Amino acid sequence: MLVLLGLVSMFNYIDRTVLSVLQEPIKRELHLSDAQLGLLTGLAFALFYATLSLPIARLADRMNRRNIVAASLATWSAMTALSGLATGFGSLVAFRIGVALGEAGSVPASHSIIADYYPPEKRVTAVALWGLALPAGIMLGYASGGWIAAALGWRLAFVVIGLAGLVLAPVVMLLVREPARTISRERSGDAASVPLGVAIGVLWRLRTYRYMLAGTTLHAFAQYAMMSWSAPFYMRVHHLPLAEVASWLALMNGLGGALGIYLGGRLSDAAGTHRPAGRVWVSAVAMLLMVPAALAQFLAPSLPVSLACGFIATMLMFFYYGPIVGVPQSIVPARTRALTSAVTLLVFNLFGLGLGPAVTGALSDHLAANSAIQDTSLRYALAIVVLFSVAGALSIGWASRFYEAELRER
Repeated sequence: MLVLLGLVSMFNYIDRTVLSVLQEPIKRELHLSDAQLGLLTGLAFALFYATLSLPIARLADRMNRRNIVAASLATWSAMTALSGLATGFGSLVAFRIGVALGEAGSVPASHSIIADYYPPEKRVTAVALWGLALPAGIMLGYASGGWIAAALGWRLAFVVIGLAGLVLAPVVMLLVREPARTISRERSGDAASVPLGVAIGVLWRLRTYRYMLAGTTLHAFAQYAMMSWSAPFYMRVHHLPLAEVASWLALMNGLGGALGIYLGGRLSDAAGTHRPAGRVWVSAVAMLLMVPAALAQFLAPSLPVSLACGFIATMLMFFYYGPIVGVPQSIVPARTRALTSAVTLLVFNLFGLGLGPAVTGALSDHLAANSAIQDTSLRYALAIVVLFSVAGALSIGWASRFYEAELRER
C-alpha cells in the first residue's frame, strides 16, 4: 500500500516539476515574461489545487479513498500530456488548471489511508517514508523533463510523462485495498457529518496545528520559489545548458530532498520519545539552518559552492514534511484526517505555492527593469524570498509549546 501510494505521489511531483525545468524553452517559444512563468508554476496551479482539496477531502472522509486516488491520478496525467499542445499562455494555464484539478484529490485521501494503517507512534515515520516520493518525483521530473526536452523538445516531454502516469491508474485500482477506518474518542462527535465550518473550527482551536500551519506556509513561500526558479537561475546566472541543469537539480532534489524528508521524520520521532514536543521543534531548527545555506546558494559567485550549498539547503528545506502531516493526524478527530490534510494543502499551497513563485517572478522583472542587474536579477529576488523561512521557524517553534497538552486531550 505504502509503495503504491508513494508511486502515485511520485507522479504527482513529476508532473508538477516538469514545467519548472522547461521554463526557459517555453519562455522563448511562447514569448512569456518571468511574471507569467511565476503564475504558471504558482498561482494558476495553486488556486485550483488548494481550493478543490477541501470538497474532495470531504468525499474522502465518507467514500472509497482508493478510487479517489486512482481517478485523480488519471485526470492529472491526461492534463499533463495535453500540455504539450499548448499554443500560448492562455492554453497552458488551462492545462495547468486541469493538472491541479486532478492532483487536488490525491494527497488528502492518501494521508487518510496511511493514518488508518499505522498507529500514532509510527505515523510520522510512515508519512516521511511515503513522502520520499516527493524528492523522487522532483528528481525524475527534472531529469526526464530536461533530458527528453533536450532530445525531442519540451512538447514531447509533457506527452511522454503524462502517458506514463496514465498507466499506473488501473494498477492502483487493482492492488490497493481500502482499509477500515480507525475510530477513536472524538472531540466533536462524527466530524464528517457536521458542517464544514464546524469541522474547520475544531482544527482552528488546536494551537499546535494553527501555528505549525502558519510556519510551514511561510516556509513554503520560500520553498516553492526556490524549487520553481532554480532551473532558470542556473541557466541564466551560471550559464548551464538545460540537460546539465536537469542532472544537477535531479541530484540535489532527489538525494538531498530524500535525506531531508527521511531524517526529518526519524529525528522528529526520536526526539518525541524523550519529549513529545520534539516532533514539532525539529522542523523549526532545520528551517533556521536552511536560510544561510540557501543565501549562499544564490549569492555565491562560484558554481561548485552554489551547488554544494544548494544540496544542504534542499536537505534542510524538507525536514518539515513528515511532522506537518504526522503531528496533526495525532491530535485531530479520526473522521477529519482527510479534511485536516486538505486544509493544510489549501493554506500551504494557496499562499506558499501560489504566491512564492509568482512574487519571485514579478520581483525579478522589477529588479531587471530598474537596475543594471538584468541578467542576474533572479538571484537577488530568490535571496529576498528565502528570508520568509525565518518567520516560519519562529511560528513552528511556538507551536511546540502546545503539542503535549493537546496530545493528552486527544
